[in-house]
Amino acid sequence: MTQTKPTVFKKIEETIGNLENTVISDDRKEILQTLIDYILEKVSENKEVRLNFICTHNSRRSHLAQIWAQTLATFYKIPNVVCYSGGTEATAMYPMVAKTLENNGFTLEKLSQSENPVYSIKYGSNALPVIGFSKVYDHDFNPQSEFAAIMTCSQADEGCPFIAGAEKRIPITYDDPKAFDTTPLQEEKYAERSLQIAAELIYVFLNSKK
Repeated sequence: MTQTKPTVFKKIEETIGNLENTVISDDRKEILQTLIDYILEKVSENKEVRLNFICTHNSRRSHLAQIWAQTLATFYKIPNVVCYSGGTEATAMYPMVAKTLENNGFTLEKLSQSENPVYSIKYGSNALPVIGFSKVYDHDFNPQSEFAAIMTCSQADEGCPFIAGAEKRIPITYDDPKAFDTTPLQEEKYAERSLQIAAELIYVFLNSKK
């Protein structure tokens, strides 16, 4: 019998396994259910599931959420999921986010050396890389219609009440690890936020299986 090749790198697979039994509070489950319902509806209709994760600067939380969501959709075999990210303004993907993802088992290659570098981010040897760079949420790189806008920070959620083209606007907010920049806790707090986002998205995709 031919053994199925893993869809994600071993370290990522181990992280997912360790997080699958994370206890999600009832309050958070209620927040996540809207996203689960959106994915289930699209899958049942055999339509593309376009998820655009939005934060103020598209530099930290929105990137972590986009990359974990794309990875987990592949891992749990949820079809036709394409994940994006954007901000209410463009800055750059923060270097500690790249380091955090590498620590989580992703491989990153910097494709440009500009102030807003473009990264190729791979979660599996045969996976199409996620292209990561900071952009506004309605950038040409992102979908213009038929997508869910997932607001990953309260500032973007409050400051952007209307997202043009979005079928659904879903606030799933996280505390900003930026608060720990230039402190001895920086690396630990970025890792903590990455794993919190991963654990909640594991719950989402586990519950999005038909």
